[in-house]
Amino acid sequence: MAFQTNKEATSSFSSSSSFSSTPSTHQRSYDIFLSFRGEDTRNGFTSHLHKTLCDKGFDTFIDNNLLRGGEISIELLKAIESSKVSIIVFSENYASSSWCLDELVKILECKKNIGQLVLPVFYNVDPSEVRGQKREFGVALTEHEAKFKDNIDKVQNWRMALKEVGNLSGWHYMNGYVIHDLCYAFMCFIILNF
Repeated sequence: MAFQTNKEATSSFSSSSSFSSTPSTHQRSYDIFLSFRGEDTRNGFTSHLHKTLCDKGFDTFIDNNLLRGGEISIELLKAIESSKVSIIVFSENYASSSWCLDELVKILECKKNIGQLVLPVFYNVDPSEVRGQKREFGVALTEHEAKFKDNIDKVQNWRMALKEVGNLSGWHYMNGYVIHDLCYAFMCFIILNF
């Protein structure tokens, strides 16, 4: 299992600060955690965003060759908890991944419990599709309901999380928007808010 971060870069955030989370205290290890559906954006938008953030000195967590299948790993949950900001890239197939949905629930838990900043990017999807689970998001959740019929509460938590994050102010990327401009907008927003 390998993780790509920019530990060597001098961050404009202090990575030594700690924060309290119920019930234990966590050390902040990352400035930014990137949540995304790898098949959709890993080799394009997300890799450009990751590189831009790292080039500007943000210690940015991105999964690289994590073994998929089963439940979300403890290491990934710890990376979410120890990040100051989470950027969620909602692509068309984001909700088809139970792994991504588990990340989303954890991110929103960290937003509520420890004040983590959550920044959504709606990548070629409308925020209303995420919020209302329409189109591919609706199809994916219906499939999850069949798959997790013995754990329907899990799917309901995913639905509530999608509704909540779909109501957050974020960035809407549609074909034609320059990726570099969006990355720059993220950096400016993050820098101005810390």
